Amino acid sequence: MIKVLIVEDDPMVAELNRRYMEKIEGFMLKAIVNNGTDALAYLNDNHVDLVLLDVFMPGMNGLELLSAIRRQQLGTDVILVTAARDKKSIQQALRQGASDYLIKPFEFDRFLTALTDYKHRREFIENQTDFNQMDLDDQVLFKQLGGSEKNELPKGLDRHTMKRVWEYIAAAKGEFTAEEMAGLVGISQVSMRKYLKHLEVEGLLSVKINYGSVGRPTSKYQCIANKNIPAYIR
Repeated sequence: MIKVLIVEDDPMVAELNRRYMEKIEGFMLKAIVNNGTDALAYLNDNHVDLVLLDVFMPGMNGLELLSAIRRQQLGTDVILVTAARDKKSIQQALRQGASDYLIKPFEFDRFLTALTDYKHRREFIENQTDFNQMDLDDQVLFKQLGGSEKNELPKGLDRHTMKRVWEYIAAAKGEFTAEEMAGLVGISQVSMRKYLKHLEVEGLLSVKINYGSVGRPTSKYQCIANKNIPAYIR
């Protein structure tokens, strides 16, 4: 399990981050602290793999904490989760090795991508004893530099979320609605409809519209292909 420390001075945001994190397999919350000084003290006394870090906090801010983490070589990775969107903050975070940078407000899909990418990179590195350039580029460096695969998804769709959506769809028996699938995957219905529309266009889903006597029509989807699945979906 990847041990996580949330450093956030807004209790509502900290709780949202916690709930988001608990939806993703492989992560375990160790603690939540609301300022940089307490976070540094905690890190000095406890092993943490990943810090979800805000920038704007009283006293020691998030970028100052990131600098302290690097100076003390505490061996933890950091993802910024912050409203700071200025060039200086982003450059400073990236230059000091932040694994990702999420600008508030953000949707669960983006949070999922950040943690899933981090987990995949970590697992790849930990499971290797010797690296070749091709694997390193494909699994770590190329992704961090923003590389894309062939058959790239349309803008706004995330490949990790798509794979997760497809896993649930492939396992579904019979028809389902966007609302039902959104509940299973853990994303909004609006986001789910975008993924379902793409899969329909790709010829992987059939859709049937049920017109009831009252209310809006209901779209029922069903998986119609389990082979020749594009690589970015598998």
